[in-house]
Amino acid sequence: MHDSVQEIAKTRRFLKERLQRDYTTVRGYESERNNVRQLLQRTAEMGESNSLLLIGPRGAGKTTLINAVLTDLLENKSFVDNTLIVHLDGNLHTDDRIALKSITVQMRLENAADGKVFGSFAENLAFLLQCLKAGDKKSKSVVFVLEEFDLFCTHHNQTLLYNLFDVSQSAQAPICVLGVTCRLDVIELLEKRVKSRFSHRQVFLFPSANKFEDYVSLFQHLVSLPSNKELQAAVDRIDSLQMFKSDAFTFQRNHFDGIEYSFDKKHVENWNKQIGKLVKAPAAQKTLQMLYDFDVSEAFLKTFIFRLVAQLKADAPHITVEQLATLGAQYECDDKVELLCGLSVLELCLLIAIKHHSSIYDRDPFNFEIIFGRFSKFAKVSTTMQGVERAIVLKAFEHLRIVELIMPLSSSGMGKVQKEFEMHKMALTYGQIQQAVQRYQALPTEVAQWAQSSLI
Repeated sequence: MHDSVQEIAKTRRFLKERLQRDYTTVRGYESERNNVRQLLQRTAEMGESNSLLLIGPRGAGKTTLINAVLTDLLENKSFVDNTLIVHLDGNLHTDDRIALKSITVQMRLENAADGKVFGSFAENLAFLLQCLKAGDKKSKSVVFVLEEFDLFCTHHNQTLLYNLFDVSQSAQAPICVLGVTCRLDVIELLEKRVKSRFSHRQVFLFPSANKFEDYVSLFQHLVSLPSNKELQAAVDRIDSLQMFKSDAFTFQRNHFDGIEYSFDKKHVENWNKQIGKLVKAPAAQKTLQMLYDFDVSEAFLKTFIFRLVAQLKADAPHITVEQLATLGAQYECDDKVELLCGLSVLELCLLIAIKHHSSIYDRDPFNFEIIFGRFSKFAKVSTTMQGVERAIVLKAFEHLRIVELIMPLSSSGMGKVQKEFEMHKMALTYGQIQQAVQRYQALPTEVAQWAQSSLI
């Protein structure tokens, strides 16, 4: 019994670490991966200078793809010996002066710079360019990885980008500039002189939404335990990360290493058998289909699995269909509907009045007086809403505005118009109001009936 508790704890820790700290495993994107690999190889081996932009939504695997390509190339001794890797991030290096300091440190030019006192940014840049231009095709190649590339476009005059692209276009020290961004219009952000020096190579990464079967098999793979043989096979690749000379890259220092784990063969078989049964269950398939429709990216699936794995404990040693469905239901719920269910009955009545007004007048703007008139008609025939004072109804209307369920049409005219006559629009769909009416606990029957029909 004690052994099985230990195995469960070890399984939970292993799966969590693999989900969080595996920075070099990229699935799919074979042609894009080859494209980037060949580009870096040509820079390192043939002295070609290049520039490329990796574009895709957040969580698509752009940074992981670059990490994977660099890890692949570590097996190539000539690449390790002849290449310097410089890593810059738009969030950290907020202007060219900070970026330039980081480049100097990462290219190990501090010693050369020690004896020189640089007064201005221009002199510092001139020194760096002189170092790059002093080289020829036989010099060490430099790979610049620019994360959040679009933020570098906001720097003054785009001086850094201009000079990097300028060097990559001329026959000087071979450099390769890899930009990573989630903005599709990033080329439009470049100045004319920078744009003319960029090679216009763009690689787009979009998560594939073609096959649901692939998504299910990915889920199964991420939750399954590998055999000891498979763990051993991954060790060499992770050991090669020690060859990274760059201090700016941190992923090699805390990368997941499976060599620390060894599992009982019987436990691995039972676990994987149970996961195989789980993914075939119709309820599990339905939840996975919902997640697939919600977000096809691997990053989102990993977050979901992490929350699932965190529920493993001694008295719940397996992932069940019920756990999967309960967790999946959290992604389906609508926050606005949850908010509506927390409103008072009076506030919900006002929203129903707004809904009827919008459906009759084709979503025309409304003010408090219009809605109060419609509400008053209902209040006359209602037992629950009779005798509610106008000031209280106005306060409820203002609360709807505070929680942004209704929005004022303009903020400029607030001082000129009385609040009762200020025009608003509804920030909800009819379906959301309908859902809230169905789910609202202890809602008076007459209010629920009024929500169905505007006739009183």
